[in-house]
Amino acid sequence: MGIPMRRQQVVIIALAVWLMIVCMYMVLAMQVDFEILFILYFIGVIVLSYFIESDYVSPYYQRNIWFILAAGVVIFGVIVAGKILEILGHLQ
Repeated sequence: MGIPMRRQQVVIIALAVWLMIVCMYMVLAMQVDFEILFILYFIGVIVLSYFIESDYVSPYYQRNIWFILAAGVVIFGVIVAGKILEILGHLQ
């Protein structure tokens, strides 16, 4: 038997695999866009934070994830605002 993995290690590995899949798809499609990469990364973080959330205990790394999610929401808002301004600029 091997050494059992902790939840934190599983989350890091799952997020790394998710990002590799997204990056490989972007390279194969020959359309690398960092905004889309960030949004897909952020979706992965949200999904993984949902899966590791516990009802009774809150490990230290789970509390830190909320700061990452808050920063991600701010960056996501900036990206959306930029896209809206870009669309409005093309209409005029």
